[in-house]
Parts: sequence; C-alpha cells; structure tokens
Amino acid sequence: MTPRTTRPDAPLLSVRDLRQSFRVSSGTVFGGRRSVRAVDGISFDVPRGRVLGIVGESGCGKSSVAKSILNIHTPTSGSIRFDGTDLATLDAAGWRALRQDIQYVFQDPLGALDPRMTVLGQVVEPLIIHGLGDAAERRARGGEMLEAVGLTGDMFCTFPHELSGGQRQRVVLARALVLKPRLLICDEPVSALDVSIQAQVIRLLEALKESLDLTIIFISHDLSLVRYVCDDIAVMYLGRIVEHGPTGTVFTRPRHPYTRALMSAIPVPEPDQDHETIILPGEPPSPFNPPPGCRFHPRCSLQEPMCRSTDADLEPMDAPAHAVACHVVHGRGTAA
Repeated sequence: MTPRTTRPDAPLLSVRDLRQSFRVSSGTVFGGRRSVRAVDGISFDVPRGRVLGIVGESGCGKSSVAKSILNIHTPTSGSIRFDGTDLATLDAAGWRALRQDIQYVFQDPLGALDPRMTVLGQVVEPLIIHGLGDAAERRARGGEMLEAVGLTGDMFCTFPHELSGGQRQRVVLARALVLKPRLLICDEPVSALDVSIQAQVIRLLEALKESLDLTIIFISHDLSLVRYVCDDIAVMYLGRIVEHGPTGTVFTRPRHPYTRALMSAIPVPEPDQDHETIILPGEPPSPFNPPPGCRFHPRCSLQEPMCRSTDADLEPMDAPAHAVACHVVHGRGTAA
C-alpha cells in the first residue's frame, strides 16, 4: 500500500484538465479513422471519506473518466494525483503497488467474474497477485470479506453461475475490498440488478464505506440513487463537466439548463404534485464533431449568441463549492 504523502485535509484524488481521446473507425469503408474526445478538459477533487457521483447521459464520458484514473486507458493529457502522487510518473511497478489503493467495481458482475473459479478463489486471487499473506491467511481474509458483504460459508465453494445477480455483485465488491483500498470506483454497480437487490447492495456499500473508511467515485445515470448515495455530484455532458457541487445544493438549486432538465426527469412519488418535466429537443451532438461554443447550446432554450461561439468554463456560484459552466447563468449571455 502506498504511503500517505500529503496533509490529511488535502483531497485524496485531484484531477486537472483531464483529456481522453480515442481513434475509432468512421463506420464506412472509405471513411478511415476519426478521433473522438471522450473526456475534454475536466477538473475535480474527491475529498477523503466522501462519495462523488458522476452523472450524465450514455456516452458523455463517465466511464472514460474512471478508466483514465486507473490507467486502463492512458490519458491523452492532464494530470491525476492520488494522495499527492502524480500517476503519470508511475512505472509498471508503481502502478502494481497503487492498485491496492484504488479498486474498480464493474457494471456487469457476471462478466467481471471468472466462470471457472469458485467464489472464495476469486476473492483470494488479488491477494495472490500482490503477494499478501500465506495460503491460510489469504483464505481467512477472503472468508472474512465475503462474510462482511453478507455471503455465508456454504457459498464460498460455489461458482458465479450458481449465484443470483445480487450475490454476484457482493462477490465483486468483496474482491475489490479484500485489498483494503482507499479509493473505490463504482461504474454503474447496480444498473443490472433488480430494484430490491439494488437497495441491498447500496446499503451494504454505505456500511462498508463507514467501516473501511472508503472514498468512493460513484458513476451512474440513476439520479435518485445518486441523491441517496453521494455527498457531491458532477454532471457531465459530451465530455465536459457542466455543474459540480454538494448533492443537496445541486438537487435543490440546479443552475445549468442541462442539470435542470435531468432533475425534472426524476419521477415524483405524489401523482397530484405539480411537476414540470423539461423535454430537451433533438439528440446529443456527435462526439466526433461537437458544436462550437457551448456543447449544450443546440438543445438549450436559454442560448445566446455568445453560447454559439465561446465555450463556458466551470466557474463558482454564490453557494460554497458549487460551480456551473454557463454564460447565461453567470450573466454573460448577451455578449456577441
């Protein structure tokens, strides 16, 4: 496990001007390959012990952010610092050691598990890879973690196909947590599960956060879930963060037009309650050819001439730690 190198009140994770581009096929015989900017200059901090939710439509770059942090995809540019360490400076040995501190929970629990290995074998495997403990110690630690996520001893020798979706996700969590990481990245961790099972896994995740002192990045398109789980929220649109702040502030006082539209789509439990749903016109622009200026302006009812020519930076609002990227919200929308 990497030693702490910064003061305790510093963010555990600090991302600055992160960019991630990919060369992909144009989809036509003679089209060649084109570049798509999946993440285009985003910055954020994750304080120790807090949960940051990253939300947005499919294809907005949420998962690309997570994979860039883990170096699954090497960032095109920008900096990522974990506990003061610049991840771009790490060699293979440095990354191997760091992966004990940063773990990833995949969206599809069945796809993330080896069908040929038992439940206990999968949880113990990270300990073997990192050379931690002897065989008996690994089995004991793996069993303790499986019990911590609510699986009983009679399940330890079962295989993934013999488990329910919720049980498989618990195995994935146990495998990620057996190394005692400090940062857990959850990429749509319950989207493949039934609602009742989702609630069980989320309650489990909350309990483990407190008992293991975890810092979490929680990626999801389910805003109701994010509101319940996360301390802070970052709203992404086409590779950019358009609003960021404490969850309570963003949900009660959303300022960016895109955030307001997302919030209006959350179902209201009282049928008779007045509730305006904002319908966005059109579809998100192609990431191959994003529009000039603010990327949201083709779908925005508030757009002004400046929005069509100049992109908006994420700037602070009056509320603490609340930032929005919108010319109109910041009173500059009438500029030519």
